[in-house]
Amino acid sequence: MLFKQQALLRQKLLVLGSLAVGSLLYLVARVGSLDRLPPICPVEGRLSLQNQDAITLRAMQYKRGLLHEFRKGNATKEQILLHNLVQQLPKAIIIGVRKGGTRALLEMLNLHPAVVKASQEIHFFDNDENYAKGIDWYRKKMPFSHPHQTTIEKSPAYFITDEVPERIYKMNSSIKLLIIVREPTTRAISDYTQVLEGKERKNKTYYKFEKMAMDSNTCEVNTKYKAVRTSIYTKHLERWLKYFPIEQFHIVDGDRLITEPLPELQLVEKFLNLPPRISQYNLYFNATRGFYCLRFNIVFNKCLAGSKGRIHPEVDPSVITKLHKFFHPFNQKFYQITGRTFNWP
Repeated sequence: MLFKQQALLRQKLLVLGSLAVGSLLYLVARVGSLDRLPPICPVEGRLSLQNQDAITLRAMQYKRGLLHEFRKGNATKEQILLHNLVQQLPKAIIIGVRKGGTRALLEMLNLHPAVVKASQEIHFFDNDENYAKGIDWYRKKMPFSHPHQTTIEKSPAYFITDEVPERIYKMNSSIKLLIIVREPTTRAISDYTQVLEGKERKNKTYYKFEKMAMDSNTCEVNTKYKAVRTSIYTKHLERWLKYFPIEQFHIVDGDRLITEPLPELQLVEKFLNLPPRISQYNLYFNATRGFYCLRFNIVFNKCLAGSKGRIHPEVDPSVITKLHKFFHPFNQKFYQITGRTFNWP
């Protein structure tokens, strides 16, 4: 009995020893093969991508924090010189159009770490009193920025004001000009809606859109109504083309900027010769507001003011049809001049 137990024990020890030796030989062979295998994803590539994201985030945070302090007016001359900050004339201007999405475009471009925006509409070139104050007054209205950054302002009245193209040309004949447009009839109704809201806040009465947009004597489109005139984009653009070549303009699709903003912003980055930095991370859809909001970093988000995205009043379909027919030939010419086609009626 004792002999059988000893034999069984020796047999178990031999099996365990064989397993141990086999495992050890496998590990040795495996480590050797791993040393010879090329890495699936090079470490340098992973680190460079992480560093790029980190640099972009730090640049954004630095710009938001530091420049915000200088905008408060608390900075000393020594601090300004220390950080190499200047007030630059804009390298690009959003010149229009009103109710096309100029504020949204400006705020979205400000996501880019190389862009600094003027917070308020300056109205320098379209206001005779402001223009008479001179270019130094205009420069001092610009935000502080680093020399390599691009300053942008927006004043949609520029697009439709006769004197503005020549005035901007005299300041900088090579400046880049951004025009954001929407379907002309929709833009006109949006224009009317904004004015209507202002009247209602002051308890004032206002005509219906149909009465404003149509000539009661001829029952045709009222071309004297400012909201209609502004939507004749080609008429205003032709005045600008007397001073600037079409290559200095970039047309932004305001309707697409609402529903699919990133591709439009990427086109603007390219036009402004900016490195691509705005990503889908910076834009998130807010279901409550019904449009996209902005994400600067993990702690700072921003949505446009509640006045954006107003509900339009219902308009007589026959008036809508007449406006579509009226704008159609102007739209076709606008497509030809700009080289960009829209799916407008």
